Amino acid sequence: MGERFDWFTETVSTDLLPVEIKTDRASDFHADIGAVDLGALTVSTLEFSPVWSRRTPAHIRRGDPEQYQLTLLQNNAMKACQLGRDSGLIVDGFIVTNTSVPLECDTDRDGGPVRAIVLQIPRSELPLGAGRADRLVARRLPRTGLGAVMADFLTSLRDNGADCRSEERLALGRVALDLATAYLAEQLGALEGTSPEIRARALLERVKVFIERNLGDLDLTPQAVADHHHISLRGLYALFGDEGVAAFIRTRRLERCRADLARPELRAMPIQAIAVRWGLSNATVFGRAFRQAYGLTPGEYRRLVLGSGSARAVERSCTLRRPLPLEYA
Repeated sequence: MGERFDWFTETVSTDLLPVEIKTDRASDFHADIGAVDLGALTVSTLEFSPVWSRRTPAHIRRGDPEQYQLTLLQNNAMKACQLGRDSGLIVDGFIVTNTSVPLECDTDRDGGPVRAIVLQIPRSELPLGAGRADRLVARRLPRTGLGAVMADFLTSLRDNGADCRSEERLALGRVALDLATAYLAEQLGALEGTSPEIRARALLERVKVFIERNLGDLDLTPQAVADHHHISLRGLYALFGDEGVAAFIRTRRLERCRADLARPELRAMPIQAIAVRWGLSNATVFGRAFRQAYGLTPGEYRRLVLGSGSARAVERSCTLRRPLPLEYA
């Protein structure tokens, strides 16, 4: 009857941190747990029936990953009590906890399952200064502004992270750390007090998230990106450095096209329709840029991938080169 609850308790205590968990729904308990390894950081996803829990000094002595855990809560409400603070019930927002300090959590016991995405950040990796993040522990943190970007990023990691290659997950880990640092610093009201390097990285990641969400917009140009973020075009180019903002947009569009060309369910979609879908309206320029980037024309790539049944097999002989410039409308 309670096997699912016992499994959940054991998995949380083993994979996240030792903790005591109780529920009044053991007989029909529901839970799912997943994780994406991002190198130094980890994203854990949990869905579980209402519970209450506590982490005591004895639990901490048994095992402490020495992390700050930034949790996005969804669906049902949850609260945390730590360092003398009570967050109150939170739903559709963030909460931060410190694994090295006793903690009590509770959920709305009359509600549905709790859905949580937990970004596990080693304290040694968070560049906010000793103990400063403790000021945010067990407080209600909003899902607005940079918090909305953070929430979208974590949700995308939950949905797509397991499909990424190991080197891609390491890069996503660096992005996650930069975004989390900027978000927490902003919540501390001290974003201007962080180093210029951290502020620049945080802004760069915000810009990249904006670009990713708007790749299909034919009007997505470096000037449009700069205007949206209220910075000069020169400042935008300086932010991207040698990588180049135009080259980044171009490369990401080509990568999206390449992914769609490898999808069997899009086999009937014309190649030019895929290009336009991702903001590349000039068929001649697109074809030339794709071949320069991958060594094959779009049609050759599609036939090779769909014929072999494996995009990974093709990737071994189809590496990204430097793409030719593309014109912007």
